[in-house]
Amino acid sequence: MKTSLYPFLFAPNLHETIWGGDRLCPFKGLTPHENPVGESWEVSAVPSSPDTISNGAEKGKDLISVISSDPEAILGKAVSEQYGGKMPLLVKFIDAKRDLSIQVHPNDEMAKRVHNKMGKTEMWYVLDAKPGSYLYCGFKTKISKEEYKQRIADGTITDVLARHEVKAGDVFYIPAGRVHAICSGIMLAEIQQSSDVTYRIYDYNRPGLDGKPRELHTELAAEALDFNVADSYSSEYKHEANTPNVILDTKYFCVRVSDLDKPHHYAMKGFDSFVVCMCLKGDCKIKVNETGDELVLKEGYSCLVPAAIADYDIMPVGEKTQVLDAFIDNNIK
Repeated sequence: MKTSLYPFLFAPNLHETIWGGDRLCPFKGLTPHENPVGESWEVSAVPSSPDTISNGAEKGKDLISVISSDPEAILGKAVSEQYGGKMPLLVKFIDAKRDLSIQVHPNDEMAKRVHNKMGKTEMWYVLDAKPGSYLYCGFKTKISKEEYKQRIADGTITDVLARHEVKAGDVFYIPAGRVHAICSGIMLAEIQQSSDVTYRIYDYNRPGLDGKPRELHTELAAEALDFNVADSYSSEYKHEANTPNVILDTKYFCVRVSDLDKPHHYAMKGFDSFVVCMCLKGDCKIKVNETGDELVLKEGYSCLVPAAIADYDIMPVGEKTQVLDAFIDNNIK
């Protein structure tokens, strides 16, 4: 008997921000917003802003309720057991016209203890960067909590941060505890744990959209921060055409990028996980082998392939397509 599951597409879920730009709406073929749009929540089951399914039998329903109706089939048995039947990832496109605040996220233990939420480890895949654009990721020199607090007070915290000039295709892994900030001129895809917990360290003394200063979380951030200096902060990876190139493979997520000019078969059932597909360039078609269902995934959009049907082909609609996929690698020992 054939399953009734199919790949889920989602209605736009845009977030206006003080630092956002004007590139996400054109990227998605949408009418521009009056205010700057900083984030497009592509696949979200975060209670504060869940995505709404836009195709098929579940059209109009929110992702949280659909997952709860059959978490093992949608998330995968192993994923469902590990995460209590809840979606463990949040996937976004981000457009920074201005610098984001300097920030850090707590790990699972701290987030559970303080907020009763999941921690937040994330990664960035740079889609576009204007000449000279840079981001902050990690410390370039080790400092103490006391020096950290003093630098927040006198506005010199960026002096001790590792600054990285970036280009399209660059990847940064940001484990919980690592200080970071996306800066102006950068558009990227973000894969993260399904959490909205952020500790704002420094925000350039600017007002928020409401005209009031944005709250800082100096003490919580001091507890969450990893002050150690890493040997390297960017992630290197092989990039071959017409195959999924693994960018990162961690206990939180596995992320791959594929540049295709011909169809490619994705046999994913062995991971026992859902798969999120983000179409970065050029529309593509996804065909599920078990059901024969086909859908077009347009540039700037994403879909969720349920674990039970995670055996599919991706075909460029035009000459080429670029797809980023994310899932839970349950084969990591």
